[in-house]
Amino acid sequence: MAALSSLYLHLGKKFPNNFTQSSRGNSYLSAWKLPVLVRGPLGIVSGTELVFIVMFVALFIWCLATYLRVGLSEVTKQLAAEYGATVWEAKLESVGLRLGLVGNMALAYLFFPVTRASSLLPLVGLTSEGSVKYHTWLGHIVMTLFTAHGACYIVLWAAMGESSNMLKWSKTEIANVAGEITLLSGLAMWTTSFPKIRRKMFELFFYTHYLYILFLVFYVFHVGISYASIILPGFYLFLIDRFLRFLQSRQRVRLLSSRLLPCETVELNFSKNPRLSYAPTSIMFINIPSISKLQWHPFTLTSSSNLEPEKISIVIKNEGSWSQKLYQTLSAPSGVNHLDVSIEGPYGPPSIDIVRHDTLVMVSGGSGITPFISIIRELISMTTMKDVKIPQVLLISAFKNSTDLTMLDLILPITGTPSDISGLELQIEAYITRENQPNPDNKNLLRTIWFKPNTSDAPLSAILGPNSWLWLGAIISSSFVIFLILLCLITHYYINPNDLPTDKYNSSLRTLINILLICISITTVASGAVLWNKKQNDMGVAQIQNTDSIPTTSPGLWCYNADRELESLPSQSLVQGSNVHFGSRPDLKKLLPECQGTSIGVLVSGPANLRHEVATICRSGLADNLHFESISFSW
Repeated sequence: MAALSSLYLHLGKKFPNNFTQSSRGNSYLSAWKLPVLVRGPLGIVSGTELVFIVMFVALFIWCLATYLRVGLSEVTKQLAAEYGATVWEAKLESVGLRLGLVGNMALAYLFFPVTRASSLLPLVGLTSEGSVKYHTWLGHIVMTLFTAHGACYIVLWAAMGESSNMLKWSKTEIANVAGEITLLSGLAMWTTSFPKIRRKMFELFFYTHYLYILFLVFYVFHVGISYASIILPGFYLFLIDRFLRFLQSRQRVRLLSSRLLPCETVELNFSKNPRLSYAPTSIMFINIPSISKLQWHPFTLTSSSNLEPEKISIVIKNEGSWSQKLYQTLSAPSGVNHLDVSIEGPYGPPSIDIVRHDTLVMVSGGSGITPFISIIRELISMTTMKDVKIPQVLLISAFKNSTDLTMLDLILPITGTPSDISGLELQIEAYITRENQPNPDNKNLLRTIWFKPNTSDAPLSAILGPNSWLWLGAIISSSFVIFLILLCLITHYYINPNDLPTDKYNSSLRTLINILLICISITTVASGAVLWNKKQNDMGVAQIQNTDSIPTTSPGLWCYNADRELESLPSQSLVQGSNVHFGSRPDLKKLLPECQGTSIGVLVSGPANLRHEVATICRSGLADNLHFESISFSW
């Protein structure tokens, strides 16, 4: 399914006219994207997501009820006596075993939502960043069942006086020690994933989550490779994605410039290969070793691959220890002339239809404006196209302080001119919630820093080239076929020849061989695909290296500060063309129904309460022309 989905997405990218429908023909599919549930533990849930949730819950309840009913019905006094146990002890053992079986079923789905370059999720209109919440809840289910599974056996062994079983690693049966290591590593990840701990001690949560490697390896040793095959599809696709991310992260990406805003926000501009294309609202993960060698953080792209074919940009708000260190580094009086940066991505929807509505209404709160910057820049690039009707755009943004208004100036790229936006009908309504009037003490200075290029840095390129979906499908199918062939050969000629005793290869060794074969198949095929595409990417890199240059404003300096007062350049500042409201929040129940247009697409990005409010208004029926676009911007 994953390989065929990759082929479908590739054809849809190559021949978009044949794989897309008009807005009328697409109305039925659009209905499945409308919010069905707004408030709850899963947040905003579309019709498509609800269908999958109902199917999973039905499967989960049926498996749990059937396993427990059948398992307990088989326990009799005679059967318990054969194992030297009482009836309640036999029933406890049966319950513990069945809880583990159902936990394995939930574990089989755990890795699908966090496979970033997944071909299955886009097939049903989902993205990895929008599905992480399901990974979270699946993790809660898995660890609840596995904890209960382990507790049942610990109580059983203690009651039967067989506590020594906790140190047992059987060659042909279940390896108890491996299961205990799996449970302990899972508990460490689970306890640090709760919101109160994750938000206050993010680094602890981040580093403990690397224990998933320990968890998976000893899980396979615990249950054996045959039964572990239940999780193989999701884990196999995740492993391919993870290895491709590893290969991409080895390359340092060229950081060209940054813009520092008075609201302690940073825009980073990187060089990219013109062959790399991405849809608006995409995200990418960045790592800056000088700040943290292990931490990777996701940020929404603010650039457009059509408007800026050789640049890619992100915006980072100073809201945590990592971003604070970055801002302090860039804003230091001594300055910085180079930063080593690694990138994974970009990831996002294969495409996004932003012109199928007459009007686009974008509602943002704080730094939630960043994904809308990429959409507006994409619309700016479309103004030069013929036979494309550009929708009107209403941007409703809420900020805490007036200094945050300078984020509106990031709508224009660093190389942009006031004429770039002249073809777009854009109205901006900005709300300052914590100030009743403009603050005259704000200097509103925007500082630009250009960085010295390093010979080892390279423009960002797609790890699998412009035909990434086709290459991904080839990697998935060919690596798995190679794995099966190697497994058959080793099993037939080495593990099970007729002249070897049957107990020569125990369960753990057989499991280890299978793990190694999977890793060898994936690394060999994926590495070959990456090397082939690297040669193709290098053709465009040489051209970019010759055209990249540093502005001549400060001759002889690779790093300079271009401070300017935004008020002194009213023609270039979008703040001057915005309606700014002080001391109030936007009355969305009034603003949204008053929007003009036969079809109005509504997008929202910001705090959870804001997203829930907008989704509730769109599904309340206050206006028939409001169409909520279920696009997630939260990782």
